[in-house]
Amino acid sequence: MGTGVGSTAPFGRLLRALRHSRRLTIEELAEASGISGRAIGDMERGRSRRPHRGTVTALAQGLDLDESAYADLLAAARAARPGARPAEGVRVSPLTLPRGVRDFVGRQAELTVLRSLAREAAEGRGVAPPAAVVTGPPGSGKTSLAVRLAEEPESPCPDGAFLVDMRGLDVRPLPAGQAVAALLAAWGVGDAELARLTAEARLARYQEVAAGLRAVLVLDNAGSEAQVRPLLPRAGRLLVVVTSRRTLAGLEGVRRVELGVLSREESAALLRAVVGAGRVDAEPGAAEVVGALCGHLPLALRVAANWAATRTHWSLERLAGRLADEDRRLDALSAGDLRVNSAFALSCSRLAPEAARMFRLLSLLPGGDFCAAPAAVLADVPLPDAEDLLEELLEAGLLMTSRQDRYRLHDLLRLYAAARHRSQDGEERSLAARARLRHWLLDTAVLAGRWHEPGYGMPPADPGRLVALDDREQAARWIKAEGDIWLAAFREAAAHGEHTRVAEVAEAMHWFSDHWVSWGHWVEVYERAAAAGAALGHAALEATHRNYLAWAYWACARRHDEAVESATDALRLAGAAGDVLQQAWAHAYLGWLRDAVGEAAPAADHYHRAMELFTEADDVNGYLQVSCGMIRVLRGAGRGDAAVETCRGIMDALADPCHRDPANVREFTVLTALYAVSFVHLGEGRWQDAVEALRSVRGQFDARGWHKQAGKVHLHLAHALACLGERAEAAAEYRAALALEDRVPADVRDEARAGLAALTAGRPAPLIRFEQ
Repeated sequence: MGTGVGSTAPFGRLLRALRHSRRLTIEELAEASGISGRAIGDMERGRSRRPHRGTVTALAQGLDLDESAYADLLAAARAARPGARPAEGVRVSPLTLPRGVRDFVGRQAELTVLRSLAREAAEGRGVAPPAAVVTGPPGSGKTSLAVRLAEEPESPCPDGAFLVDMRGLDVRPLPAGQAVAALLAAWGVGDAELARLTAEARLARYQEVAAGLRAVLVLDNAGSEAQVRPLLPRAGRLLVVVTSRRTLAGLEGVRRVELGVLSREESAALLRAVVGAGRVDAEPGAAEVVGALCGHLPLALRVAANWAATRTHWSLERLAGRLADEDRRLDALSAGDLRVNSAFALSCSRLAPEAARMFRLLSLLPGGDFCAAPAAVLADVPLPDAEDLLEELLEAGLLMTSRQDRYRLHDLLRLYAAARHRSQDGEERSLAARARLRHWLLDTAVLAGRWHEPGYGMPPADPGRLVALDDREQAARWIKAEGDIWLAAFREAAAHGEHTRVAEVAEAMHWFSDHWVSWGHWVEVYERAAAAGAALGHAALEATHRNYLAWAYWACARRHDEAVESATDALRLAGAAGDVLQQAWAHAYLGWLRDAVGEAAPAADHYHRAMELFTEADDVNGYLQVSCGMIRVLRGAGRGDAAVETCRGIMDALADPCHRDPANVREFTVLTALYAVSFVHLGEGRWQDAVEALRSVRGQFDARGWHKQAGKVHLHLAHALACLGERAEAAAEYRAALALEDRVPADVRDEARAGLAALTAGRPAPLIRFEQ
């Protein structure tokens, strides 16, 4: 249906032309669209230049526009927006609180209980800090209540607030051990330290750090007592608030706060906050009917209220009439005996077709929160269009915000979206969307992972790329931020028998995995990759991933016997395939594993053989990595001169212009070698050599979050400087070690205090055991 007005016309002029072409007055368009006459007049006169997409959709429906005319109107509304650009790499803050709702109402009795517990925790009353379990039906506002408490400016918890989504309703709820690792990382414990700790040691470290915090920890959407129990602190001032749909009756010594539905007064207050006090107070009877039809459930009320708020010309009575349509209710979306989906159906009924389709497709996204890029891929639309559609869903109350520029779909709304997707889109479209998302996620994971791999680095320029991968840091942030969804795509690829794809993704992550040892899924990644190699009948490929699996078993899970078995299998497979390089790596891993348990002679034998094979394969990266391990073995065997000579050889090789390692590989090799050789110098009292080595690596461990090594660099550098009579600089290094506080082990802090005290008193530096 043409109008004769191009899409480049200003929005107000185009809107007026469309209205005139339908022979509608402003009042008639207001009645048809639900947008107030004043708002329409302001838009036509140019006083309101950038209307929300939901407003544009309502106007288009009131004007009965076809798809072409609607697209013209939407393009005009978006014309003033800045140009599209790839999504920036998200800085990973997985425990940041989501933004609380601005119009929180009611729940005063429950807030009073939680505030009292927060004060009790802050004051350190009781043998153990208090904990609360907030339970209630889905959509009752459990998370909103916990976030409200944590956001209060008068909170007596100066160390802040943290939230962990326990994903209790997922097929794979978050294990307690992964929650512990995530919290420790957020509290400053380095990835390298986490990687060395057993599960029991991590729990002990968690309890140690938690005991020193005055904060609120929200364990959101817990599924079982087993998830929560290890995370309850035994001492200190940390208040834990658990939210769950289950009662978690097996937890002892917790305060239980049960949320029901809102009262009639609270429901009216929520409607006032969202829709406006004037409209609600003008129709109190209709407002009460709306509350009743929403089951007085906060989520359903908020969805219905957001819908009404964007249609200021509609009465609440008209809204109540829409909600009363029983045909819009689905049995699958009840909360106990409450039926809330009529509010969802109402909001969906007024969405533009593209937004409604996006809402349905979002049910296919795995994991918790998400950014606009995967939504764009699912819907097969440009990124700016996806951002607009998500904002329209946000305006309609069908989507929630999460940390930073990310979104989250409530569990009830995910169920509702999935039901609509099944009924409206069909299996064929669903499979196509899933495949599109899977391929994009795995393609992006490969590009991001290869930033850290020798021979790759920065991916080719691509103006159509949906995420920014312009440097290693951006790539690392994407891998971490989207870990849940690319891992789900990886699992799906394995289930579909896409063996080559599985191996490719795992290979791309190999060099990056050292930078995120504590993730908790590397064993699964390389088990699946090794199985893919076996399924393809490709012995060399299977050997490669069994080598990586040996690393994961030991570095990530401390499963030494399985690590040795995997490396031994890799050696056998590589030998059968005639793959010299993977034989070299198998010996390298076996040397590392033997050294880890103090078997120096077998470790040296494996390392020597690995160096011979790396030379044969002309692989300098592998040769230098093994050489770093040899420094430690030679030192343990009392061959300090040979260890120093090995380190010198590494530096000479890296200085050779023919060596073209990526910067991250070069930096890691230098750091590893110099740190290892510093222990040789320290043990033999070569203080000046030790100072030179340690000064060259000072600050590099800190930047990687490897706080234990960082503390030892400061401590050992201070000791060497003190022995050289450089007292002022030595004192500064002791203080730098102490400044790391509980991010370093207690023995490092104790030795730093003793060294600083000796300096102050004019005594010689105390003896230190120089151990890596």
